[in-house]
Amino acid sequence: MPNLNRRLFLVAAASGAAVRGLPNLAAKTGGKRVLTLVYDKSLGMMRAIDRVVR
Repeated sequence: MPNLNRRLFLVAAASGAAVRGLPNLAAKTGGKRVLTLVYDKSLGMMRAIDRVVR
């Protein structure tokens, strides 16, 4: 397991919560899910952003 600092732990926890919560939200609103990859300078790596668009 990689060495996790506080910032990486919070990012991992937030992404885990989003994975669990967003499918339910998309099903209720009937929206379309859009996945965008962005480079996060603070993390030094690519990050996925999943949005619900109506």
